[in-house]
This record gives sequence, C-alpha cells and structure tokens, in this order.
Amino acid sequence: MIKLMTLGQVPDSEIFARAQETWDVSAPVAEILKNVRERGDAALREYCDKFDGGAPESLEAAAEEIDGAVASLDPEFIRVMRSAAANIADFHEKQLRRGYTTNPRPGVTLGQRVHPIEKVGIYVPGGTAPLFSSVLMGVVPAKIAGCREIAVVTPAKGGAVAPEILAAAKIGGADRVFKIGGAQAVAALAYGTESVPRVDKILGPGNAYVAEAKRQVFGKVAIDMIAGPSEILILADKTADPEFVAADLLSQAEHDKNASAVLVTDCVELASAVRDELERQIPLLPRREIARASVDRNGRIIVTDDLGKAIDVANRIAPEHMEIYTENPMAYLEKVTNAGSVFVGGATPEPVGDYYAGCNHTLPTGGTARFSSPLSVDDFVKKSQYLFYEPSALLREGADIAYFAHREGLDGHAGSVERRLERWGK
Repeated sequence: MIKLMTLGQVPDSEIFARAQETWDVSAPVAEILKNVRERGDAALREYCDKFDGGAPESLEAAAEEIDGAVASLDPEFIRVMRSAAANIADFHEKQLRRGYTTNPRPGVTLGQRVHPIEKVGIYVPGGTAPLFSSVLMGVVPAKIAGCREIAVVTPAKGGAVAPEILAAAKIGGADRVFKIGGAQAVAALAYGTESVPRVDKILGPGNAYVAEAKRQVFGKVAIDMIAGPSEILILADKTADPEFVAADLLSQAEHDKNASAVLVTDCVELASAVRDELERQIPLLPRREIARASVDRNGRIIVTDDLGKAIDVANRIAPEHMEIYTENPMAYLEKVTNAGSVFVGGATPEPVGDYYAGCNHTLPTGGTARFSSPLSVDDFVKKSQYLFYEPSALLREGADIAYFAHREGLDGHAGSVERRLERWGK
C-alpha cells in the first residue's frame, strides 16, 4: 500500500527519497562497450542472440520492411500517429533558433551561428513495451533541427522490430533504423561498426544498462541526459477527483517497479480516498504486478497544511511530470520552478503529453529538473560564434586587450595584439 505521510511528522529523507537502482551495472556495461568497439557487428549479433532471443538477418531494417510495417497496421492507428507527429512538429518548430549578428561598437561585428548536429542516434526502449511514441519525440525535433542523418536503434525481440516503431520512424522522418538495443546499441552508435554509423550525439531514454552506457561513452559522443525511472507528482486540493488522481498516479507506476508516483495535497480526505482508489484500481491493470511494486516501494501521499507548502515540496522534489489538479490551476503554474513538464488542470492527465499534445515526453528525472530541460530542438543543434574587427577597432581597443593579457601573465597573447598596434599605429 502507498505510504501516507504528513509534512513535519516524518524525516525529509523519507519525503524526498528517490527510487534507486539496486545494482551496479558499470562493469558489465564496460565489457559490452569494449566488445562492440573491438568486434563490431559480430559482437552485436551475439548480444542479439543473448538478450533478444535471436539475431536478425540484417541489423538494419530495409526500406521494404519499413513500408510493409506501415501497410500492415490499422489505418486509424496511422492516422492518429500522423496527427501526433504533426502536433509535435508544430510545438517544436517554434524552438528553432536562427542565430544573430550584432555591431556593438564601430568596426566590430559579433555573431552566433546555429548548426544542426550532423549525425544523431535516437534510442527507443522496446523491452517491456515498444515505446513508439518515443520515436516521434526524438526524430521529429531532430528533423526540424536539420540533422543530416537520424538513426533509430531499438531492441528486436526474436529478430523483429515492432511494426509500430518502424511506422513511427517512417512518419517521423528517420533515415535509418537498426534492430539493436541495450548498452550494445549505445556502443555501436558511439564507436561505429560495419553496419552502424558512428554518430555525434546519442539521445533517448532506456534502462539502467542504457543509462550507464551513455554515461561511459560521454565525451566520445554527446548525450542528452541520464534518464532514470519514470516519475509523476500530482499537486491536488479538495476539488480533485480521487478516481482520476489514482488513475494518473498509476499511469506512471505501470512503467516499471522503480517508477515513483507521488500525491501532494492539503486535503486529508482526498489523501485517504486516493489511497483507497489505488487499491481498487491496481488489480484491474494488465501490468498490475509492476504497478503494485512501484506503488508499494516508491509511492507517497504527502499531506501539507496548505498548498503553498505543497508547492514548496513539489519544487524540492523536482519531478519529471507534475500535474496541477486544483480549483484554479493556472494560478499555481507560475509558482512551479522545478518540473520537467507541467500538466495544468483536471482535463490534462499525463498521457496527453506522452502521446499527442505536442510537448516532448523525454524529460529530466531524478530531481535533475532543478537544472535540466525537456528534450527539444536545442538538443539537436550546436552553436558557434564569430567576431570581426576592422583595423580601426583594434587600434581603439587593443591597448585594453594587451593590458588584460599582461595582467594574466600571458605576454604572448599581449604580443599578438601589440605587434599590430605598433605597425598600424604609425
């Protein structure tokens, strides 16, 4: 049963605890990375046999296979997926930066240029459930950013990728799809193999092995974030419907046993009713064993004196997903400073953002919303800057520049300016 606690009556260590992986996978992941780096496709095929129940004939999905997957699916599903992709594109297109040029002083031109990252790899989980929505959330922003090559990697159970994932890759605009998952897929993207191109950045969530692999290859390639277990925090008052609140908590609890579902409220009656609703709804879920473990291990209902204190708790927890389910929810939105994605009002449950609204669902977890952001077009671009001085500008500012360099003890820096001043100042 979910833990019920009152702020001020239990230690902060219990209120703000996070679900943690209980085992260290750094050593096996390091071995996988080394094996793929040294043996390439041969190692990938061995891991497909070991972890996915068989290696595919080809590690890459052919265009005919992808087109066949689209044709095999219900046209209504394809329609809904296309609508979701359009919503995601509409939201993310507004994030695209164009760079700028400025002339702050006579003879000085400064600017910033925005370039797409050339090659990116999108990891798509496919273990306990094929998350084809994650394909769209990664591929669509990459396409908008202008990445030259977008590769999707995803586990292939028995050598086959779920047709929904292939369809999402086609609709989103991926260039290539590879039938590999786990740490071995991260290794292939980071180092390259005979079949898999080396990329410049790896993005997308995964299990503990994927997260650790991203951590270990960082520096060889860029990564977006280290994703942890799924999280939801609901801020609610007496007007919230306990049936809906419980259902929303379970929308994340069913992800995996380390997921966390938290309700923060100023209403004792709501807390009790939600607790009862969870017990009623959990047995109804097909993934009830996972949801049960998640709620019992990591679930919390925190009762505070008022909503002001409830918001303070929410900001300290800094959840991945946060729902505001109160009488006047927009009034509280500006007070939320630490959350990956905020779902405002009782008609905006978390799955609206997971699939369809257009906002990204790849979000900072583990409290990193204190300093990290949702996946966006910004993750698929890099910026360079430039500066241009006319001789007259250097003559005007050169003495200050050289003075600065001398004070740092870098006389060679100063000399590169002073030589020009000596020649052009005559």
